[in-house]
Amino acid sequence: MKEQLTPLEDAQLQVLASLPRLDSESIPLSAGNGRVSAENVVTSEAIPPFRNSAMDGYAVIAEDLTGAPVSLDVIAGVAAGSVTGVDVRPGAAIKIMTGAPVPDGADSVVPVELTSVEGGRVTIHEAVATGNAIRQAGSDLSSGTTVLQAGVTLTAYHLGVLASIGHSDLVVSRLPSVAIMSTGNEVMSPQTRELEPGQIRDSNRTVMRALLEDLGVDVLDFGILADDPDIVGRTLTKAAAEADVVVTSGGVSMGEFDYVRDVMARLGAATSWKVAMQPAKPFTFGTVDGTPVFGLPGNPVSVSVAFEQFLRPGLLSMMGADRMFRPRVLAVAETAFTTAIAKTVFLRVCLRNDARGLVASLAGGQGSHQLGALADADGLAVVERGIDVVPAGSDVWVELHRAPAQVTLADRCQPDGPSG
Repeated sequence: MKEQLTPLEDAQLQVLASLPRLDSESIPLSAGNGRVSAENVVTSEAIPPFRNSAMDGYAVIAEDLTGAPVSLDVIAGVAAGSVTGVDVRPGAAIKIMTGAPVPDGADSVVPVELTSVEGGRVTIHEAVATGNAIRQAGSDLSSGTTVLQAGVTLTAYHLGVLASIGHSDLVVSRLPSVAIMSTGNEVMSPQTRELEPGQIRDSNRTVMRALLEDLGVDVLDFGILADDPDIVGRTLTKAAAEADVVVTSGGVSMGEFDYVRDVMARLGAATSWKVAMQPAKPFTFGTVDGTPVFGLPGNPVSVSVAFEQFLRPGLLSMMGADRMFRPRVLAVAETAFTTAIAKTVFLRVCLRNDARGLVASLAGGQGSHQLGALADADGLAVVERGIDVVPAGSDVWVELHRAPAQVTLADRCQPDGPSG
């Protein structure tokens, strides 16, 4: 019997459509970095608010410089933060500093490097064009400009613009709280010194916590749960009462002791998919007491890929963000990539620059248990369903997890293909 797989994009759309929006809150400008704006901001003033000089020099009338070198009377000076009541007249110049208001009458600024001074006169050695080195009022932002839209994730530069217009209080989406837990009798704490046969240390909560902290959310750690439906049920109920979102790893596949899916269905609602993706095929989504629950698979790389394709966009959607996925860049495949034609396949790759542009090479083994290759990778090459081979030298989209280094990475990129 042919396996029934749900296309990744269908599962993503169903999850995103089911998630609530978080409330907004007011915060100071200084706390805004990385937050998602919940308001449109329109400036009521022009930036810069006045004509000012782009460099140190002399404010002049450009017509006076015809036939340079010419000598002009220096009749005043003006520094940044001050004004002069003196206008520039024909045959005269006013010494001016960077950022200072350009005096009335002047239509250009001559940089100090093109001048020499003797007594009360300045010699201009080269003519400049009208408007030279003058920043016009409103040349950055004009009054009435929308400087920020709801849904934008704020960066240092957004905050700088808001500071320049005096917008000191922000309305942003509230950050969600996220409860995390791992499941499995074989799963031990990372602090376990000696493992018994059949045991593994829990890397999933460490990875999930770090990825969630990158988003700035409040993480509630519910630890490791034994494969016991009563324990799983009590913990899910408690987590759902305390957090905006609950995330589990493990227990969502078809194994005899995979209880998470069934417990979710008993406590609330759950949809389990075999998603047409590799890795991270098993995925469960539902609610417990109205709280969204993401049931991620248990293999370390599967957890990470499912996080990127479901949980990250889900949380950002709840915050109203207009960009929910990591950026993608186009790269050239260094070698042929063999994939699963019925699935969207995510391959761990390193990136380097050469004459062809960005070049993607496989970052070691591609099994769903091989977390080391993900640590080495700059991102995930995304091979869509319907493609079984990406030929060497062809283009492939790469979902960036970090900026690629500007060095050759061939020593840590292996030519072997997917192994699981």
